[in-house]
Amino acid sequence: MPPFLPSSAVFLALAAAVSAALPDATQIDRILAVEPNGKGNAEASAAVKAITAAGAADTVPALLAAMNRANPLAANWLRGTVSAIVQKSGGKLPPEPLAAFAKDATNRPPGRILAMDLLRASDEAAWNALIPSFLEDPASELRREPVQRLITAAKASSSIPDLRKALNAARDEDQIREAADALREKGESVDLPKHFGFLMNWQVAAPFDNSSRKGFNTAFPPESKIDLSASYPGKELKAGDPNPVTWKPAASSDQFGVLDFNKATGMIKDATAYAYTTFESTTERDAEIRLGCKNAWKIWLNGDLVFGRDEYHRGKEIDQYRLPVKLRKGPNTILVKCCQNEQTETWTVEWEFQLRICDSTGTAILDPNRPATPPAALGTPEKGTKD
Repeated sequence: MPPFLPSSAVFLALAAAVSAALPDATQIDRILAVEPNGKGNAEASAAVKAITAAGAADTVPALLAAMNRANPLAANWLRGTVSAIVQKSGGKLPPEPLAAFAKDATNRPPGRILAMDLLRASDEAAWNALIPSFLEDPASELRREPVQRLITAAKASSSIPDLRKALNAARDEDQIREAADALREKGESVDLPKHFGFLMNWQVAAPFDNSSRKGFNTAFPPESKIDLSASYPGKELKAGDPNPVTWKPAASSDQFGVLDFNKATGMIKDATAYAYTTFESTTERDAEIRLGCKNAWKIWLNGDLVFGRDEYHRGKEIDQYRLPVKLRKGPNTILVKCCQNEQTETWTVEWEFQLRICDSTGTAILDPNRPATPPAALGTPEKGTKD
Protein backbone atom coordinates (compact mmCIF):
# COMPACT_ATOMS: atom_id res chain seq x y z
CA MET A 1 0.00 0.00 0.00
CA PRO A 2 1.52 3.36 -1.02
CA PRO A 3 2.34 5.82 1.76
CA PHE A 4 -0.24 8.46 2.53
CA LEU A 5 0.45 11.71 0.70
CA PRO A 6 -1.55 14.79 1.63
CA SER A 7 -3.43 16.59 -1.06
CA SER A 8 -1.96 19.84 -2.37
CA ALA A 9 -4.54 21.78 -0.42
CA VAL A 10 -3.66 20.00 2.83
CA PHE A 11 0.06 20.43 2.12
CA LEU A 12 -0.35 24.17 1.55
CA ALA A 13 -2.36 24.48 4.74
CA LEU A 14 0.34 22.71 6.74
CA ALA A 15 3.03 24.90 5.17
CA ALA A 16 1.02 28.01 5.99
CA ALA A 17 0.64 26.90 9.60
CA VAL A 18 4.39 26.35 9.96
CA SER A 19 5.14 29.66 8.26
CA ALA A 20 2.73 31.49 10.56
CA ALA A 21 4.60 30.19 13.58
CA LEU A 22 7.86 31.78 12.42
CA PRO A 23 8.53 35.44 13.17
CA ASP A 24 8.68 37.70 10.14
CA ALA A 25 12.29 38.37 9.13
CA THR A 26 11.55 42.07 8.78
CA GLN A 27 10.31 42.19 12.37
CA ILE A 28 13.50 40.53 13.59
CA ASP A 29 15.55 42.99 11.53
CA ARG A 30 13.75 45.86 13.29
CA ILE A 31 14.79 44.44 16.65
CA LEU A 32 18.36 43.96 15.45
CA ALA A 33 18.45 47.58 14.29
CA VAL A 34 18.05 49.14 17.75
CA GLU A 35 20.88 51.43 18.80
CA PRO A 36 21.82 53.36 21.94
CA ASN A 37 19.98 56.58 22.84
CA GLY A 38 16.62 55.13 21.86
CA LYS A 39 17.22 54.95 18.12
CA GLY A 40 14.93 52.30 16.63
CA ASN A 41 13.09 51.66 19.91
CA ALA A 42 9.62 52.42 18.54
CA GLU A 43 10.04 50.08 15.58
CA ALA A 44 11.56 47.35 17.75
CA SER A 45 8.77 47.66 20.31
CA ALA A 46 6.14 47.24 17.60
CA ALA A 47 8.01 44.22 16.23
CA VAL A 48 8.19 42.60 19.67
CA LYS A 49 4.45 43.05 20.17
CA ALA A 50 3.70 41.56 16.76
CA ILE A 51 5.98 38.57 17.28
CA THR A 52 4.67 37.95 20.77
CA ALA A 53 1.01 38.26 19.72
CA ALA A 54 1.38 35.86 16.79
CA GLY A 55 4.16 33.72 18.16
CA ALA A 56 4.19 30.32 19.72
CA ALA A 57 6.93 28.12 21.13
CA ASP A 58 8.10 27.32 17.58
CA THR A 59 9.24 30.92 17.12
CA VAL A 60 11.94 30.69 19.78
CA PRO A 61 14.67 29.00 17.70
CA ALA A 62 14.48 31.79 15.11
CA LEU A 63 14.87 34.38 17.86
CA LEU A 64 17.82 32.51 19.34
CA ALA A 65 19.43 32.37 15.90
CA ALA A 66 18.97 36.13 15.58
CA MET A 67 21.16 36.56 18.66
CA ASN A 68 24.09 35.48 16.50
CA ARG A 69 23.76 38.80 14.68
CA ALA A 70 22.66 40.99 17.58
CA ASN A 71 24.53 43.78 19.30
CA PRO A 72 24.27 43.70 23.13
CA LEU A 73 21.26 46.04 23.15
CA ALA A 74 19.38 44.08 20.50
CA ALA A 75 20.21 40.84 22.32
CA ASN A 76 18.40 42.18 25.39
CA TRP A 77 15.34 42.93 23.26
CA LEU A 78 15.43 39.41 21.84
CA ARG A 79 15.68 37.93 25.35
CA GLY A 80 12.64 39.93 26.37
CA THR A 81 10.73 38.68 23.35
CA VAL A 82 11.67 35.09 24.12
CA SER A 83 10.62 35.57 27.74
CA ALA A 84 7.20 36.86 26.68
CA ILE A 85 6.68 33.89 24.37
CA VAL A 86 7.75 31.46 27.09
CA GLN A 87 5.21 32.98 29.46
CA LYS A 88 2.57 32.69 26.77
CA SER A 89 3.53 29.04 26.30
CA GLY A 90 3.16 28.26 29.99
CA GLY A 91 6.92 28.09 30.61
CA LYS A 92 7.47 24.93 28.58
CA LEU A 93 9.15 24.69 25.16
CA PRO A 94 9.96 21.72 22.92
CA PRO A 95 13.36 20.54 24.23
CA GLU A 96 14.87 19.15 21.02
CA PRO A 97 15.37 22.49 19.16
CA LEU A 98 16.79 24.07 22.32
CA ALA A 99 19.29 21.24 22.82
CA ALA A 100 20.30 21.33 19.15
CA PHE A 101 20.91 25.08 19.28
CA ALA A 102 22.89 24.88 22.51
CA LYS A 103 25.11 22.05 21.22
CA ASP A 104 26.01 23.92 18.03
CA ALA A 105 29.26 25.74 18.90
CA THR A 106 28.96 27.90 15.78
CA ASN A 107 26.19 29.79 17.56
CA ARG A 108 27.32 32.66 19.77
CA PRO A 109 27.49 32.01 23.54
CA PRO A 110 24.66 34.36 24.65
CA GLY A 111 22.08 32.50 22.59
CA ARG A 112 23.44 29.08 23.55
CA ILE A 113 23.38 30.00 27.26
CA LEU A 114 19.79 31.22 26.95
CA ALA A 115 18.87 28.00 25.14
CA MET A 116 20.28 25.96 28.03
CA ASP A 117 18.35 28.05 30.56
CA LEU A 118 15.16 27.47 28.59
CA LEU A 119 15.92 23.76 28.28
CA ARG A 120 16.39 23.46 32.04
CA ALA A 121 13.05 25.10 32.67
CA SER A 122 11.31 22.93 30.07
CA ASP A 123 12.97 19.55 30.59
CA GLU A 124 15.49 19.32 33.43
CA ALA A 125 16.30 15.71 32.62
CA ALA A 126 17.31 16.66 29.08
CA TRP A 127 19.36 19.58 30.45
CA ASN A 128 21.07 17.27 32.94
CA ALA A 129 21.96 14.78 30.24
CA LEU A 130 23.45 17.48 28.04
CA ILE A 131 25.66 19.15 30.68
CA PRO A 132 28.68 16.77 30.46
CA SER A 133 29.09 17.50 26.74
CA PHE A 134 30.13 21.08 27.52
CA LEU A 135 33.24 20.21 29.54
CA GLU A 136 35.56 21.35 26.74
CA ASP A 137 33.22 23.81 25.04
CA PRO A 138 34.71 27.01 23.54
CA ALA A 139 32.19 29.03 25.61
CA SER A 140 33.64 29.17 29.12
CA GLU A 141 30.20 30.00 30.53
CA LEU A 142 28.90 26.61 29.39
CA ARG A 143 31.87 24.80 30.96
CA ARG A 144 31.14 25.95 34.48
CA GLU A 145 28.47 23.40 35.45
CA PRO A 146 30.27 20.32 34.08
CA VAL A 147 33.57 21.49 35.58
CA GLN A 148 31.98 21.88 39.01
CA ARG A 149 30.40 18.44 38.80
CA LEU A 150 33.76 16.94 37.90
CA ILE A 151 35.58 18.75 40.72
CA THR A 152 32.99 17.63 43.26
CA ALA A 153 33.11 14.02 42.11
CA ALA A 154 36.92 14.01 41.90
CA LYS A 155 37.30 15.38 45.44
CA ALA A 156 34.85 12.80 46.75
CA SER A 157 36.70 9.94 45.04
CA SER A 158 40.21 11.42 45.57
CA SER A 159 40.83 10.98 41.86
CA ILE A 160 43.95 12.86 40.83
CA PRO A 161 43.37 12.24 37.07
CA ASP A 162 39.86 13.70 37.33
CA LEU A 163 41.15 16.70 39.28
CA ARG A 164 43.71 17.26 36.50
CA LYS A 165 40.94 16.92 33.93
CA ALA A 166 38.86 19.48 35.83
CA LEU A 167 41.82 21.87 36.02
CA ASN A 168 42.34 21.50 32.27
CA ALA A 169 38.71 22.39 31.62
CA ALA A 170 38.28 25.16 34.22
CA ARG A 171 38.25 28.78 33.05
CA ASP A 172 36.82 30.58 36.12
CA GLU A 173 39.27 31.60 38.84
CA ASP A 174 37.30 30.10 41.72
CA GLN A 175 37.14 26.69 40.03
CA ILE A 176 40.80 26.88 39.01
CA ARG A 177 41.73 27.58 42.63
CA GLU A 178 39.53 24.77 43.93
CA ALA A 179 40.98 22.18 41.55
CA ALA A 180 44.56 23.38 42.08
CA ASP A 181 44.21 23.44 45.86
CA ALA A 182 42.75 19.92 45.87
CA LEU A 183 45.71 18.68 43.82
CA ARG A 184 48.22 20.38 46.09
CA GLU A 185 46.56 18.85 49.15
CA LYS A 186 47.36 15.49 47.59
CA GLY A 187 51.00 16.43 47.13
CA GLU A 188 50.70 17.24 43.43
CA SER A 189 52.64 20.13 41.92
CA VAL A 190 50.59 22.69 39.99
CA ASP A 191 52.19 25.31 37.73
CA LEU A 192 49.23 27.55 36.90
CA PRO A 193 51.21 30.21 34.98
CA LYS A 194 52.55 27.59 32.58
CA HIS A 195 49.31 25.59 32.52
CA PHE A 196 47.32 28.61 31.34
CA GLY A 197 50.09 30.31 29.39
CA PHE A 198 50.35 33.53 31.39
CA LEU A 199 53.25 35.68 30.19
CA MET A 200 55.39 36.40 33.25
CA ASN A 201 58.49 38.26 32.03
CA TRP A 202 58.29 41.81 30.71
CA GLN A 203 60.23 45.00 30.15
CA VAL A 204 58.44 47.98 31.70
CA ALA A 205 58.70 51.69 30.84
CA ALA A 206 56.92 54.09 33.23
CA PRO A 207 55.63 56.52 34.30
CA PHE A 208 54.42 58.65 31.43
CA ASP A 209 51.72 61.26 31.99
CA ASN A 210 47.98 60.63 32.13
CA SER A 211 46.77 63.98 33.49
CA SER A 212 43.13 64.61 32.61
CA ARG A 213 43.15 61.05 31.24
CA LYS A 214 44.96 62.21 28.09
CA GLY A 215 47.48 59.38 28.16
CA PHE A 216 45.23 56.85 26.46
CA ASN A 217 45.22 58.81 23.20
CA THR A 218 48.75 60.18 23.50
CA ALA A 219 51.30 58.24 21.46
CA PHE A 220 54.32 58.12 23.75
CA PRO A 221 57.65 56.99 22.16
CA PRO A 222 57.24 53.22 22.81
CA GLU A 223 54.27 53.20 20.45
CA SER A 224 56.50 54.30 17.56
CA LYS A 225 59.60 52.25 18.24
CA ILE A 226 60.79 49.78 20.85
CA ASP A 227 64.34 50.56 21.90
CA LEU A 228 65.13 48.88 25.20
CA SER A 229 68.24 51.06 25.59
CA ALA A 230 66.36 54.34 25.11
CA SER A 231 65.53 57.01 27.69
CA TYR A 232 62.35 59.08 27.43
CA PRO A 233 60.98 62.19 29.16
CA GLY A 234 58.52 60.88 31.74
CA LYS A 235 55.80 62.25 33.97
CA GLU A 236 57.04 65.07 36.19
CA LEU A 237 56.78 63.84 39.76
CA LYS A 238 58.28 67.12 40.99
CA ALA A 239 58.09 70.52 39.30
CA GLY A 240 60.93 70.87 36.82
CA ASP A 241 62.03 67.26 37.22
CA PRO A 242 62.00 65.55 33.78
CA ASN A 243 62.00 62.10 35.47
CA PRO A 244 63.61 60.16 32.61
CA VAL A 245 61.96 56.83 31.83
CA THR A 246 63.98 53.76 30.86
CA TRP A 247 63.06 50.15 30.22
CA LYS A 248 63.46 47.90 33.25
CA PRO A 249 62.86 44.16 33.59
CA ALA A 250 59.77 43.20 35.57
CA ALA A 251 58.50 39.70 36.30
CA SER A 252 55.23 38.50 37.76
CA SER A 253 55.43 36.22 40.78
CA ASP A 254 51.68 35.69 40.88
CA GLN A 255 50.15 32.32 40.00
CA PHE A 256 47.64 34.07 37.75
CA GLY A 257 50.31 36.08 35.95
CA VAL A 258 49.39 39.51 37.33
CA LEU A 259 52.04 42.14 36.55
CA ASP A 260 51.84 45.00 39.07
CA PHE A 261 53.14 48.37 37.81
CA ASN A 262 53.04 49.74 41.35
CA LYS A 263 55.92 47.41 42.22
CA ALA A 264 57.99 48.78 39.36
CA THR A 265 57.20 52.48 39.78
CA GLY A 266 55.68 53.00 43.22
CA MET A 267 52.16 54.24 43.83
CA ILE A 268 51.61 56.89 41.16
CA LYS A 269 48.31 58.30 39.92
CA ASP A 270 47.58 60.02 36.60
CA ALA A 271 50.19 57.82 34.96
CA THR A 272 50.73 55.65 31.89
CA ALA A 273 52.93 52.56 31.70
CA TYR A 274 54.11 50.24 28.95
CA ALA A 275 55.03 46.57 29.20
CA TYR A 276 56.85 44.81 26.37
CA THR A 277 57.75 41.20 25.70
CA THR A 278 58.34 38.75 22.87
CA PHE A 279 56.58 35.45 22.24
CA GLU A 280 58.02 32.69 20.08
CA SER A 281 55.53 30.69 18.01
CA THR A 282 56.61 27.43 16.39
CA THR A 283 54.17 27.98 13.50
CA GLU A 284 52.07 30.70 11.92
CA ARG A 285 48.69 30.19 13.50
CA ASP A 286 45.44 31.67 14.76
CA ALA A 287 45.45 32.42 18.48
CA GLU A 288 43.86 34.59 21.13
CA ILE A 289 45.41 37.14 23.41
CA ARG A 290 43.36 37.05 26.60
CA LEU A 291 43.66 39.96 29.00
CA GLY A 292 42.45 40.80 32.49
CA CYS A 293 42.76 44.49 33.41
CA LYS A 294 40.76 47.06 35.38
CA ASN A 295 42.61 50.08 33.94
CA ALA A 296 42.47 51.71 30.50
CA TRP A 297 44.57 49.66 28.09
CA LYS A 298 45.78 49.09 24.54
CA ILE A 299 47.60 46.11 23.03
CA TRP A 300 49.86 45.91 19.97
CA LEU A 301 51.00 42.68 18.32
CA ASN A 302 54.02 42.99 16.02
CA GLY A 303 53.52 46.75 15.94
CA ASP A 304 49.84 46.61 14.94
CA LEU A 305 47.16 47.84 17.32
CA VAL A 306 44.90 44.92 18.29
CA PHE A 307 42.38 46.70 20.50
CA GLY A 308 41.96 49.01 23.49
CA ARG A 309 39.43 50.21 26.06
CA ASP A 310 39.43 53.63 27.69
CA GLU A 311 37.71 52.53 30.92
CA TYR A 312 38.78 52.47 34.55
CA HIS A 313 38.10 50.23 37.54
CA ARG A 314 35.36 48.08 36.01
CA GLY A 315 36.78 44.96 37.63
CA LYS A 316 39.33 42.38 36.50
CA GLU A 317 39.02 38.67 35.84
CA ILE A 318 40.78 35.95 33.89
CA ASP A 319 40.04 36.11 30.16
CA GLN A 320 38.06 39.30 30.63
CA TYR A 321 38.94 40.34 27.07
CA ARG A 322 39.44 37.83 24.24
CA LEU A 323 41.32 39.20 21.23
CA PRO A 324 41.66 36.97 18.14
CA VAL A 325 45.10 37.39 16.52
CA LYS A 326 47.40 35.75 13.98
CA LEU A 327 50.80 34.74 15.33
CA ARG A 328 53.82 34.78 13.07
CA LYS A 329 56.16 31.82 12.97
CA GLY A 330 59.12 32.88 15.11
CA PRO A 331 59.27 35.87 17.46
CA ASN A 332 56.17 38.03 17.99
CA THR A 333 56.31 41.34 19.85
CA ILE A 334 53.62 42.29 22.36
CA LEU A 335 53.23 45.80 23.76
CA VAL A 336 50.70 46.63 26.48
CA LYS A 337 49.75 50.18 27.43
CA CYS A 338 48.10 50.61 30.82
CA CYS A 339 46.77 53.93 32.16
CA GLN A 340 46.09 54.79 35.81
CA ASN A 341 43.67 57.65 36.51
CA GLU A 342 43.41 60.27 39.25
CA GLN A 343 41.10 58.47 41.68
CA THR A 344 42.52 57.77 45.12
CA GLU A 345 39.92 55.44 46.69
CA THR A 346 41.38 52.20 48.00
CA TRP A 347 39.74 50.15 45.26
CA THR A 348 41.36 52.30 42.53
CA VAL A 349 45.03 51.79 43.41
CA GLU A 350 45.47 48.62 41.34
CA TRP A 351 47.58 49.30 38.25
CA GLU A 352 48.10 45.88 36.75
CA PHE A 353 47.17 43.34 34.10
CA GLN A 354 47.40 39.63 33.31
CA LEU A 355 47.86 38.33 29.78
CA ARG A 356 48.02 34.90 28.24
CA ILE A 357 48.24 33.35 24.77
CA CYS A 358 45.90 30.47 23.94
CA ASP A 359 43.71 28.92 21.28
CA SER A 360 39.99 29.58 20.87
CA THR A 361 39.11 27.04 23.60
CA GLY A 362 41.41 28.71 26.14
CA THR A 363 44.09 26.00 25.97
CA ALA A 364 47.51 27.57 26.43
CA ILE A 365 49.94 28.08 23.57
CA LEU A 366 53.45 28.02 25.04
CA ASP A 367 56.65 29.68 23.90
CA PRO A 368 59.18 26.82 23.53
CA ASN A 369 61.76 29.05 25.23
CA ARG A 370 59.50 29.93 28.12
CA PRO A 371 61.50 30.57 31.34
CA ALA A 372 60.80 28.43 34.38
CA THR A 373 57.99 29.70 36.58
CA PRO A 374 59.27 31.57 39.67
CA PRO A 375 58.83 29.49 42.86
CA ALA A 376 56.62 32.18 44.40
CA ALA A 377 54.11 31.68 41.56
CA LEU A 378 53.70 27.97 42.18
CA GLY A 379 51.55 28.27 45.29
CA THR A 380 49.46 30.92 47.03
CA PRO A 381 48.91 34.06 44.90
CA GLU A 382 50.27 37.34 46.12
CA LYS A 383 48.14 39.54 48.31
CA GLY A 384 46.03 41.96 46.34
CA THR A 385 45.53 39.91 43.19
CA LYS A 386 41.88 39.15 43.89
CA ASP A 387 39.31 41.83 43.09
